[in-house]
Amino acid sequence: MLKKAKAQIESGETDATKDLSQGVLDSSHKIWLAGLGAFSRAQREGAKVFESLVKQGEELQSKTKRAATETAAAARGAAAAKAKEMQQMAGGTWDKLEQVFEDRVARALSKLGVYTQNDVQRLAARVDELADAVNTLIKASGGKPAAPGKAAPRKPRATKSAASAARPGKARAK
Repeated sequence: MLKKAKAQIESGETDATKDLSQGVLDSSHKIWLAGLGAFSRAQREGAKVFESLVKQGEELQSKTKRAATETAAAARGAAAAKAKEMQQMAGGTWDKLEQVFEDRVARALSKLGVYTQNDVQRLAARVDELADAVNTLIKASGGKPAAPGKAAPRKPRATKSAASAARPGKARAK
């Protein structure tokens, strides 16, 4: 463009040069005025724009907080469900392990001839039944139960019966 302007000046086209320089001057003046107008408007409306931006920021912050809270609650719920599931799985595993251990201990005690709790309970129930039967027999015979520490009078032993004498190898030791 500079070469073109030089060529016009040298060729004597001064009116065109004046118009061109006047157009550039007018254009730059308008740009300057637009800048001043923008600056003035920013000064007048700056507080309003700032308050508007603050309000928009507060709204965005509350939306973000709400979304974060909902996401955290969902994550907490999922984590609690997974923890409960893992706890149930671990509890089942511990129950199985405990049962295996109890079975092995019971087998070992059985091999050693140690009575189990069930055996002792059955024996206690049988002793209670026998004690009731003895008390019933004593009452039926009209006698009184023997006092503790005193032995009840014994009946004489019966002699060997013919049936036990007939069985060889089954003799009782006295």
